[in-house]
Amino acid sequence: MNHASIGGSSLKSSAGRGHNTGSALLSATSIVGDDVCNLKQDKLGKIEDIMLDLENGTIRYAVLSSGGFLGMGDRFYAVPWRALRQDQGNKRFTLDIDTERLKKAPGFDKDHWPNMADSAWNSSIDSYYTPRSDSTQI
Repeated sequence: MNHASIGGSSLKSSAGRGHNTGSALLSATSIVGDDVCNLKQDKLGKIEDIMLDLENGTIRYAVLSSGGFLGMGDRFYAVPWRALRQDQGNKRFTLDIDTERLKKAPGFDKDHWPNMADSAWNSSIDSYYTPRSDSTQI
């Protein structure tokens, strides 16, 4: 898996290993299954899905699964795409959030997804993952 970063979005490139030839267009499913870790190197989960904003033509959320065992009992979290950073060297993504804070994040299970088009829901998710102005980090 070779990740390429295009316009702030992280993609797996079909170009040669470690070689980014510029614009690459790939499917969103190419990052599904990638690990997500925090800045302390704790594994938070993996990317299960990508939610697209069709009006703006952008990736809105990465759906992170966490906490289960062999796919059972996983809790899902919609993480704003802008909150994730690509860790190309380790072929994963990072999220600047403590493990305990993630456990308290608004989440859902695989059979009961929220209405991600709801503006109030979007606002609450965005504010949860936005770094605070004081010295406390998410």
